[in-house]
Amino acid sequence: MKILVVDDEKIKRITLADDLAAQGHEVVAAADGQEALERLTAGRFDVVVTDLKMPKLDGLELLKRIKQGPEASSIEVILMTAYGSIPVAVEAVKLGAFDFLTKPFRNEDVLPLLARIERQRTASAEQRPMPAVSTADVEATIVGGSAGIERVRRMVEISAQTDANVLLCGETGVGKDLLATTIHRQSHRRGFPYVKVGCTLFPPQLIESELYGHEKGSFTGADQQRRGRFDLAEGGTLYLDDVDDIPIEQQSKLLRAIEEKVFERVGGGSMIKADVRIIASTKRNLLEKIAEGTFREDLYYRLDVLRINIPPLRERLEDVPPLVDHLLTRIAAGRTFRIDPEAVALLAQHTWPGNVRELYHTLERVFLIGDGAVTTEILAGEIGGPDLSLRRLAGGFQATIDHAEKQLLQEALRNSGGNKTAAAAALDMKPSTFRDKLAKHGLG
Repeated sequence: MKILVVDDEKIKRITLADDLAAQGHEVVAAADGQEALERLTAGRFDVVVTDLKMPKLDGLELLKRIKQGPEASSIEVILMTAYGSIPVAVEAVKLGAFDFLTKPFRNEDVLPLLARIERQRTASAEQRPMPAVSTADVEATIVGGSAGIERVRRMVEISAQTDANVLLCGETGVGKDLLATTIHRQSHRRGFPYVKVGCTLFPPQLIESELYGHEKGSFTGADQQRRGRFDLAEGGTLYLDDVDDIPIEQQSKLLRAIEEKVFERVGGGSMIKADVRIIASTKRNLLEKIAEGTFREDLYYRLDVLRINIPPLRERLEDVPPLVDHLLTRIAAGRTFRIDPEAVALLAQHTWPGNVRELYHTLERVFLIGDGAVTTEILAGEIGGPDLSLRRLAGGFQATIDHAEKQLLQEALRNSGGNKTAAAAALDMKPSTFRDKLAKHGLG
């Protein structure tokens, strides 16, 4: 491929250009965005690898000019950026950048991205399109309409488009596992393994063997060679669940595997390549752990490239009604179920310390106890008893019913794309009754 390397840092520009040329690519270099535009005007390029911050014309403006030009569809842009500019790099992906790399990086880290570009072009030429992010699939998987969940959904879509590491932050039970699998399923690595490591499940002396594997005879009980999770995830995604639980003494080897994309088995001496995309999750504030001296700062910055903050359910209670419907459909698995509006209102008042996981298990228990009927009476005993449940009905019974009714109307309108007739039918209401209730709640 013909590649244009753009960087005002001379050493990086020259070494990257030389290394790419050594791989058989035709490479031209430019010292800033303005010179890059002149090069693009004078000749055709397949890929532009550009720094973000440069004099005269920065990488973001260069990207915009390329994507507005006549060759927009035939030129892919890879951005090089420092950690502090990652939000800008994320914006660049929205504008059409192929991917981005965070500095410092090794020149060979560009090669997998170039290979992806070549594969996509080959697939396009053979009329076999590469898997793309499906907004509909993401929306169907990540349920809710709150501002917080909309931000999560957008970050999942962006994460699926890149190979950058992702850090999922949130309390236990908010759905970090679901987001990790969704990102993998929507990414270009979807045809390769998805491997999860529960970092809290293994004692310190076993986590190294679990991650990297071991050679026969490397320790007592190692009677045969064993492949580790990095090895098993080759080409795909490695999900490090509860990465905050990895012991500090094991973090330097993990950093090396992520940074240099190589590792060695316990008791082994040869280096093994690790072409894996890392998604990590944490229930703790890692900056606090860094301050405590129990988490490496350099490892944190390698993991925290794209961060997705998942709000607890108590901060997005407006998402409870659609979540209830979604989860009950899963629980029922084709069987009939019903839920009283009063029960939905009660669920929407609970604080859910266990988040979506607690909501799921509560609904599952009530569904089984009620033989498919989710009622206020059964729920009251499941989420704190009658007295506590009644206290949660702030504003009284009628106010709670009105609140739940309004949420159901809004959800029906959202699902029907604003079509009131379809929304009324979904709620099994007459159109005239539906319109009256919209007027009652000021929804017009």
